[in-house]
Amino acid sequence: MFELADCMSRLGTESAFQVLSKARALEAQGRDVIHLEIGEPDFNTPAHIIEAACRALHEGWTHYTPSAGIPELTNLIAEQLGERRRQPISPAQVVVTPGGKPIMFFTLLALAQPGREVIYPDPGFPIYRSMIEFCGAKAVPLPLREDLDFAFQLDELKPLINDRTALIILNSPQNPTGGIIEAKDLKAVAEICAEHNIPVLSDEIYEQITYDGEFQSISTYPGMSTSERTIILHGFSKTYAMTGWRLGYGVMPEWLAEHIKRLMVNSNSCTNAATQWAGVAALTGSQEPVAEMVAAFRQRRDVIVEGLNSIPGITCRKPRGAFYVFPNITGTGLSSQQCEDLLLQEAGVAALSGTSFGIYGEGYLRLSYANSVENIEKAIERIRATLARA
Repeated sequence: MFELADCMSRLGTESAFQVLSKARALEAQGRDVIHLEIGEPDFNTPAHIIEAACRALHEGWTHYTPSAGIPELTNLIAEQLGERRRQPISPAQVVVTPGGKPIMFFTLLALAQPGREVIYPDPGFPIYRSMIEFCGAKAVPLPLREDLDFAFQLDELKPLINDRTALIILNSPQNPTGGIIEAKDLKAVAEICAEHNIPVLSDEIYEQITYDGEFQSISTYPGMSTSERTIILHGFSKTYAMTGWRLGYGVMPEWLAEHIKRLMVNSNSCTNAATQWAGVAALTGSQEPVAEMVAAFRQRRDVIVEGLNSIPGITCRKPRGAFYVFPNITGTGLSSQQCEDLLLQEAGVAALSGTSFGIYGEGYLRLSYANSVENIEKAIERIRATLARA
């Protein structure tokens, strides 16, 4: 064995994949497991998107492309996102990447370093903290409060900001809570960031999986456009059921995009050519599959929330976006990790401990309702019976 770099000790992981591995091991032993741990749509990629990728391969799109993406895709992203955010966006502000995570990683590599601090939501996507600490910066958690419908308190944010703050990360709709940041809070954060010249990484990957009201982006507020202080993280995985395709993008100030492109050159060279043409088809083709998927998620959300609230010891708020619930399980007397282990081993239900998403996740579980109503109802009954015996 040889010596690893110190930074590797600061690199975290995603517990969802660890729980999936445990669940698969149980299935290999003949156990029936209901998967509510993985954060991906259970729908197939729409046929017209698949056909576009196949056509691109047959037409010879098997070579390198520009590192920032093919113009046909970057132009579309700039045009469509500019319309939705009500601001001009240049294709030069767009960087297409193999999935959304590289935008997260590259942004932090470009802006975070030892001596700087990055504020991130907790509970939140675990890779935020992992990448902040890997880059050597200090990860500063911003608590999301259940009594505020998993929003944050501005009075808790303001004291966290100082002259070392390099970036604030926002995520709405949120993973793991399904919460949405209200317009009034976005406005207040925008004013703070404009005053202190702090950029925001706005993770908007679940934009189109929103159930109540119109999606809000901090990039629409004064001083926070994508040409000023907002870096939008977006992609195709959730909206178009394309998790395995690995296709994401970032939209940011043009000067920063030049640095992110250099990171692409030094890491991935470019994003898969045929996959990018699939992205073009996704944006220009029928959006009916998206609407049908969101309608199905809405139905499943209602089923799982009602079911969880019927179990003694569990309370669950109704999420307003994404496809996760984050029930409070403190009434069971179990810790989050104990509950995760019990449900997998005894109930055959794969869920995630709230602590997988940060220190403020203790007392909660995350369950993905990207599964059939039948399986969700079966999981509820298994959870009910298992906790009754515990």
